[in-house]
Amino acid sequence: MQFTAQELGLLLNGTVEGDPLAAVNQLAKIEEAKNGALSFLANPKYEQYLYTTDASVVIINNDQALTAPSKATLIRVDNAYSAFSLLLEKYNTLKLNKTGIEQPSFIHPSAQTGQNVYVGAFAYIGPNVKLGNNTKIYPHCYIADDVIIGDNVTLFPGVKVYFDCVIGNNVIIHSGTIIGGDGFGFAPTANGAYTKISQIGNVVIEDDVEIGANTTVDRATLGSTVIRKGVKLDNLIQVAHNVEIGANTVVAAQTGISGSAKIGENCIIGGQAGIVGHISIAKGSQIQAKSGISRSIVAEGKKWAGAPAVGYSDNMRSQVVINRLPELEKRINELEKIITELRKVH
Repeated sequence: MQFTAQELGLLLNGTVEGDPLAAVNQLAKIEEAKNGALSFLANPKYEQYLYTTDASVVIINNDQALTAPSKATLIRVDNAYSAFSLLLEKYNTLKLNKTGIEQPSFIHPSAQTGQNVYVGAFAYIGPNVKLGNNTKIYPHCYIADDVIIGDNVTLFPGVKVYFDCVIGNNVIIHSGTIIGGDGFGFAPTANGAYTKISQIGNVVIEDDVEIGANTTVDRATLGSTVIRKGVKLDNLIQVAHNVEIGANTVVAAQTGISGSAKIGENCIIGGQAGIVGHISIAKGSQIQAKSGISRSIVAEGKKWAGAPAVGYSDNMRSQVVINRLPELEKRINELEKIITELRKVH
């Protein structure tokens, strides 16, 4: 899709300097942009590229002074970074604006689909499924029986949603993620083997949640595994059965959350953190990457680090001591020699 500098200037409420008919059909970084590209300058460190870039149009701040001629047509706005972010959002919306039912795909006769729904090729929509308005189901998705999906939801290719799960409005789930697989429930028997415990609960994902690629959210044994409103989950995360993640909590990649853990709202959990089951984490907790949380966190708004995790400041002090261990060992060895010599004298 192609736009002129004049059209972009109107969209961004900006002032055009140069050729108003300069056309762009792609977005690029200012140091890499070619003819036909739109870029922006917000960081002064990149100002040199304003005079060398091959971009056709560059968005700049109103107060940006020019120290040399620029080949590009310029659009001056109050905040170049915000303006470019707006364009990225609109570009992404246009790119993903799909509607209609592609073939071959399967939609069970009992399924209900809202307005402007997109179902990609080779997708499967099972019995009694409900799809809301403007929802997009990309190719190779599997939506099992009795699943309810709200409005403005996007499931990217290869997402699998097991039976009875509920997904709210404005949810994005990226490729390869599995919602509602069985929780890890097995009971030991007298002969040392394990018997599977049927997992008959579901997963409930509330509004405005985004889940990255290849993440798994297990169904509850009974009741629901719950992802509250506004939660953001990275790629490659394991959320076990009966977990509850509070509103607006963010979790980075490769974190594992064990069964029945309850995480409060507005928490920040770094990558590769491990959280044991059946504990609670207070709202506003900040957990450093690779931390191991082995007990409940009661105090709100605190930072934690280490495995097992302790207060962030205590962990930092411990790290200082650990880094000094070779020096301390040397000093201890020297002191032992001195003590040995003193004993020989006396």
